[in-house]
Amino acid sequence: MSGDWATHWIDGRPIPSSGERIEVVNPATGAVIGTVPVGTAEDVDAAVRAAQAAFPAWSATSLVDRAKIVERISEGFSARVERIAQSVTAEMGSPIAFSRAVQAAFPVAVSATFAAIARDFAWEEEIGNSLVIREPIGVVGAITPWNFPLHQIVAKVAPAIVAGNTVVVKPSEVAPLTAEILAEVVVEAGLPAGVLNIVHGTGAQVGEAIARHPGVDMVSFTGSTAAGKRVSVVASDTVKRVALELGGKSASVVLASADIEEAARAGLAGAWLNSGQTCAAWTRMLVPAAHHDRMVEALVAAAAAHPVGNPTDEATVIGPMSSELQRQRVTGYIERGIADGARLALGGPSPVSGLGKGAYVQPTIFADVDSYSVIAQEEIFGPVLSVIPYGSEAEAVEIANNTVYGLSGAVFGDPDQALRIARKLRTGQVSVNDGQFNVLAPFGGYKQSGNGREFGRYGLEEFLETKAVQR
Repeated sequence: MSGDWATHWIDGRPIPSSGERIEVVNPATGAVIGTVPVGTAEDVDAAVRAAQAAFPAWSATSLVDRAKIVERISEGFSARVERIAQSVTAEMGSPIAFSRAVQAAFPVAVSATFAAIARDFAWEEEIGNSLVIREPIGVVGAITPWNFPLHQIVAKVAPAIVAGNTVVVKPSEVAPLTAEILAEVVVEAGLPAGVLNIVHGTGAQVGEAIARHPGVDMVSFTGSTAAGKRVSVVASDTVKRVALELGGKSASVVLASADIEEAARAGLAGAWLNSGQTCAAWTRMLVPAAHHDRMVEALVAAAAAHPVGNPTDEATVIGPMSSELQRQRVTGYIERGIADGARLALGGPSPVSGLGKGAYVQPTIFADVDSYSVIAQEEIFGPVLSVIPYGSEAEAVEIANNTVYGLSGAVFGDPDQALRIARKLRTGQVSVNDGQFNVLAPFGGYKQSGNGREFGRYGLEEFLETKAVQR
């Protein structure tokens, strides 16, 4: 298979397409680096039928054998770390150091983790006179985004197949080329034909066809809240299970007891991770009013550790936005913040000098932001941080909880005090004093950040039905 002329992958083989193609553009250069086919409802139907045909044998395969194959998938990714990293950097602009450390490394860890979890999972339990059995759902439709293109696929595929399901994946058309590597790896690992199928295309065509298809028993979607709402509506006709991991507008709460410089360093890193193109980014920083100006100064100083540049440069921390369209979107929000009266402390809407035609934006910090303003309420998905002053802990909690989202967050300060505040935040994850991400812990959101959970035991349970047998 050629990465620059990608195909659908259905029933264990590449399916060529001579029709219309979608161009994949390197956002750092504007150059076309590949194409994928424009999938149709007919392509989805073929993939679903292949998955349905494969399900009986795969679900009856022993757990030991399914886990071994998922382990081999992890090993296949491990042998291709550099290739994966280079592909992600070229497709959507992640800086190469980040691509190696996260974009390529997480699929290795996540697939290995699910193989191990499945072996220790309580597949059956006795409750009174009932035998409670956990069984695979059936055919899973996985619709994934461009910001972590391979990782987000693996976070769905690994638990789904180790649980005994079969899968139809629609990768993002913005960054679809690593799906070719996935197909190569699963064949090498010995995954039977039809267990994993890949259909390229747009959300409006392929994504909706997956959500609508009566042969799909579950849809697992990661993407924007608006698109997630549409998936839910389309899927409702067949009353299939829908798991949604959606947008966020997460707050980092800096307490008066916090180390300002350390909170600035960690908080900025959490806001600008993956060039700010992360659903769980801490894009609002809440600071005691008395410490606001000092924090802004510390943030501006910390920004020096986040140089913007060509994503292939090892020293680059912030690369381009994933596309020219995304660059325009982020720039529009920066202009809106200025128009609404937020104080520009760093960056702005002007182009980044010296970087040619790439989709770059200036990393931006706003000070004295109104907590109800557009830039404090809407997901920007770029390196833009809003600093919001507060007067009391109660007000800080109120501000942190005053958006429609609830995906992530952070608290900095005295550990006991920080934990107390963390318990009050209406969000699916909270980092206390820069506690590190844990692939064994559940990941998912409250409110319009979605439902269900990924990773660890919780992520495996998403892909299982529960049966009670009374005896």
